[in-house]
Amino acid sequence: MQIVTFKLRPKQIFGAILAITGITVIILTFVSNHNGKPVDAATFVSCSTEEERKAYLTSLGYTFEKEEHSKNIVIPSEFNDVYKDYNNIQKQQGFNLEKYKGKSAVIYTYNITNYKNNKNVIADLLVENGVLIGADLCDPSAEDGFLIALEKNGKT
Repeated sequence: MQIVTFKLRPKQIFGAILAITGITVIILTFVSNHNGKPVDAATFVSCSTEEERKAYLTSLGYTFEKEEHSKNIVIPSEFNDVYKDYNNIQKQQGFNLEKYKGKSAVIYTYNITNYKNNKNVIADLLVENGVLIGADLCDPSAEDGFLIALEKNGKT
């Protein structure tokens, strides 16, 4: 029977503890920053110009008339139930308005001409400092109204 012994000096013990702590911190940082969900490309869309906004809508398969209008807004500091529901729609697309609470933004509205057989559909692009932070597709009519995430158009 053989006995193996290790004689460690205090510096070696301290070094081993330091290495283990460093590796643990790196792993925890990596795991907390990578929650397993792929980052949606929509999160990083530049919409600072009319051409960029049109290109974005076109890339999703939509045809539209010129920009209908734009409106300056302030995202509320506290979300009521309506804004919570709207933010849930945004989260489906990789956006999250929580980090923009209290900030100013611009909503650009376009009349969509190729969404199914519905001619009353509009697309809203929510832009803050030239970056797309939210988007939706809606039919504001009382009969057929809806509000959904702005996704690739399958019906052109």
